[in-house]
Amino acid sequence: MDKKEIKKKYKLRPADMGIFQIRNLASGRVYIGRAQDLNGMLNSERFRLRNGLHANRELQEDFRELGEESFEFTILDRQADRGRGNAAADLKELEELWLEKLRPFGRRGYHKERR
Repeated sequence: MDKKEIKKKYKLRPADMGIFQIRNLASGRVYIGRAQDLNGMLNSERFRLRNGLHANRELQEDFRELGEESFEFTILDRQADRGRGNAAADLKELEELWLEKLRPFGRRGYHKERR
């Protein structure tokens, strides 16, 4: 396959959707997120953290202080696109389930407690 075919095949592949976690190995604190393209989002999260651009200031500060080697990026849950057009809503619901399960608030995580 030439480079053009490989690129085309990559763009046509179905993206893995689901929930990811960024875990601080030193403190155990976690950040939970959702993505319609997990691999793309994990790359984006790494890029933002490496360049001081992450929206979560606490996570960004810990990353800056401790370094990338102190963080683990993992996929918690994959979800197939059922073709119903509700992928975003399905992912939000799945993310809520993981937030409820892991409770990454306060000392346990980088999320603000919800009221």
